[in-house]
Amino acid sequence: MLDISLSSLDLTNRSQKNKRNMVKRVLKRDGRRVEFNNQKIVAAILKAMDVTENGEDIVLAAQIAHDISLLPKEEMTVEEIQDVVESHLMNSPRQEVAQEYIRYRNKRNLARKAKTNEIFQTIIDAQVNDITRENANMNADTPAGMMMKFASEATKSYVDECLLSDPVRDAVAGNYIHIHDKDYYPTKSLTCIQHPLDVILEHGLKAGHGESRPAKRIETASVLACISMETVQNEMHGGQAIPAFDFYLAPYVRKTYEEEIDKISDMENRDYSELKPAKIDDYIKRDLVGLQGKERAMQHAINQTVGRVHQAMEAFVHNMNTIHSRGGNQVVFSSINYGTDTSAEGRCVIREILNTTYEGVGNGSTAIFPIQIWKKKKGVSYLPEDPNYDLYRFACKVSARRFFPNFLNLDATYNQDEAWKADDPRRFEHEVATMGCRTRVYGNKFGPKTSIGRGNLSFTTVNIVKLAIEAMREEPEKEARIQKFFQKLDWALEIAARQLNERFDFQKTALKKQFPLLMNGLWLGSEKLDSEDTIEKVINQGTLSIGFIGLAECLIALIGKHHGESPEAQELGLRIVSHMAEKINGFAEIYQHNFTFLATPAEGLSGKFTKRDKKTFGIIPGITDKDYYTNSSHVPVYYHCTPEHKAKIEGPYHKYENAGHIFYVEIDGDATHNPEAIMQIVDLMDKYDIGYGSVNHNRNRCLDCGYENAEKDLRECPHCHGHHIDTLVTLSVPQTAGMPVSWQNSMTGLSTSKVPVLLKLLKYSQL
Repeated sequence: MLDISLSSLDLTNRSQKNKRNMVKRVLKRDGRRVEFNNQKIVAAILKAMDVTENGEDIVLAAQIAHDISLLPKEEMTVEEIQDVVESHLMNSPRQEVAQEYIRYRNKRNLARKAKTNEIFQTIIDAQVNDITRENANMNADTPAGMMMKFASEATKSYVDECLLSDPVRDAVAGNYIHIHDKDYYPTKSLTCIQHPLDVILEHGLKAGHGESRPAKRIETASVLACISMETVQNEMHGGQAIPAFDFYLAPYVRKTYEEEIDKISDMENRDYSELKPAKIDDYIKRDLVGLQGKERAMQHAINQTVGRVHQAMEAFVHNMNTIHSRGGNQVVFSSINYGTDTSAEGRCVIREILNTTYEGVGNGSTAIFPIQIWKKKKGVSYLPEDPNYDLYRFACKVSARRFFPNFLNLDATYNQDEAWKADDPRRFEHEVATMGCRTRVYGNKFGPKTSIGRGNLSFTTVNIVKLAIEAMREEPEKEARIQKFFQKLDWALEIAARQLNERFDFQKTALKKQFPLLMNGLWLGSEKLDSEDTIEKVINQGTLSIGFIGLAECLIALIGKHHGESPEAQELGLRIVSHMAEKINGFAEIYQHNFTFLATPAEGLSGKFTKRDKKTFGIIPGITDKDYYTNSSHVPVYYHCTPEHKAKIEGPYHKYENAGHIFYVEIDGDATHNPEAIMQIVDLMDKYDIGYGSVNHNRNRCLDCGYENAEKDLRECPHCHGHHIDTLVTLSVPQTAGMPVSWQNSMTGLSTSKVPVLLKLLKYSQL
């Protein structure tokens, strides 16, 4: 009876819609605008009537809804409609219904707040969940960390309601796209930057209320490098990197040597100043026995210099793992690139940062930060005849024990620059650099082609798996399904580009003074801005990146196999990725920004997308039957294959993913005494035109006696039989699925490329 009456009323309303209905839209609490529907008003009133003694009155409910529809407003908010309903009920014979309606309304308001309150309570109780695990280099349990999370969760809803356009908001709500660092959206901050450290070292640092003089020795240079990244981390929402760590610090090795010559002159009351400009082939410590006069003085100065450089590198690594930035005990997500400075001083910096890394920090633990990146280049730092080949071998040895450095292939076709010249003392300006998490900035439509002084502005990821599932369900025939997928893909990419452009328009209104160090000469062109200027003129040097998740699952949805197991899937995968790259390059012309294409460092996103799609579509074998989607264009971690097969499959995608990519290989067993295994992986990078790669393996360390090995699931030290074991594991976040929560808490939020995860497995046997 009720349904028939409502249908009749609806037909009546439809017939009069064009003549009399003035209210056309409703503005919902989350900012969405929907078509006005008077049946929803009727239903809400009937629910209130149903709990009263006199029961339902369909005529009165329909009349109130009809009266509201005739109000002279094209758009009303939900709250405005509810206020009018209350007023009508209070002026009707059914005033008791108004009281019930108010109670019902209050209950709904409390229910809406309950989710936010629940999230806040988990933060208060220091519970482990997706919210508190979102950023692994921040301790969300500290008071400052809790405040960060409170602010983060509250801010996200503000962004949804106030800063996103309707199509973008709908795409986010529909699980088609994900806006990274959405909580930082209102701050207008940018993502990351490659620090032109020479600006700081040569001119000093001015930020906020503090400043420092230019560096004169290696210790000061090391500290300023830390301060630069730590300070700018407070002004941005992403990572910090140094693009040419060896080149920048090399001059201060020489200054330190000259200072040591002066010390010897003073100590012996003899003038050794003529040794200051002396040619030094390499800074190597040697015994002074048998040396006399100037030769002895020079070697002593070299020995002292090497010792000071080593201490400076130790301090640098220690600081990058302990200096907290942004409230909440959050260390800087830092990276350094090095390997191509062939000067004696540059080689000294490289050797001592590697020595420091190999030795470990504190009681011998592996340092998480900075993520170190070896720049591999033929003629410089890769082949046996290259001047830095010995350091390359050492880098592989260090990586075999300490997981770093990763390897950046400057010989990849898309990483080369014709402006690079071997005899150019500033050739590093023409070498691509990367963030440890894979983010890459190089090409530039609006300025010089360089990584230095530039970074990503913001990035957004497309859920290509959902698009493929929808196409699979709509089109049973394969070719039609693929065609439908590409149509959906174009729509999603266009929405992502629109969102990034809207965010850029918001970011560009920030003032230079809001970024006291970043926009004081570090960001390219920022030195030309006045304090009250907006940053609009310079941020177009940065990039807007569109990423993607789940190529493997996307291919399974479209043709039944992923690219690692099927040539047909590989062909389609390359077609999809090249299409996305071409489409995104086109956005650069449409919007006049540096749009780039990213193999998204998934972090927790790979699981978030899957969780929601599983709820929508159910369990689909090979697609939603796991807790995560495979990261970007990687071969799935569950698919076992040789490193060469993996390289052969993944390598061709890198040339399209110009905003960043990574190739990682897991090594079974103990790699500590097998640096050749690391070198073989780098050889694969060279062979298959891979841009950036890393090697993953296990490492155990007994905290009682210092014994180390790579045994899996080590519970007891075979040397002292202690149970205080630190396990260092390099895993992509999806590989943590199914592990104990205490493990996942240590891992989640780290890049799925390779960031070592130090698991504090004290009393391991009790887990």
